[in-house]
Amino acid sequence: MRRDIPLAELADFLALPLVAVLATYRRDGGVLLSPVWHQWRDGGFDVVSYPNDIKVRQLRNDPRASILVYDNEPPYRGVEIRTTAVLAELDTSAIIRDMAVRYLGRKAGEAYAATSGGSIRIRLEPGHVRTWDFAGEI
Repeated sequence: MRRDIPLAELADFLALPLVAVLATYRRDGGVLLSPVWHQWRDGGFDVVSYPNDIKVRQLRNDPRASILVYDNEPPYRGVEIRTTAVLAELDTSAIIRDMAVRYLGRKAGEAYAATSGGSIRIRLEPGHVRTWDFAGEI
């Protein structure tokens, strides 16, 4: 298994519309794991959520977060990033539209984006990075 793969070498993988897992922390220290859409952009992940979503509330209380993106078919590549999340209100619907089209296709994605507003961008830039790839071993 290859490990510590530079993120630049995983650009094709990071472009795939895989559902990621976002980990946030509850007030009691427990971890909440949430499936999320993501977009790799400018060296980090963008995740979009509603302002009152539990993920956003937890990140306002404790900004530590991890995101995990992985193949569930060979070659079983993956990226895990542990970091401090940065929250920002979205001033444009372009990010939501781009992400919805990426996961749902043009027609359904644009319809979904038209009903989504008032969202928060969760920005996750690499802190601690773990990568792997089982290519050639399976």
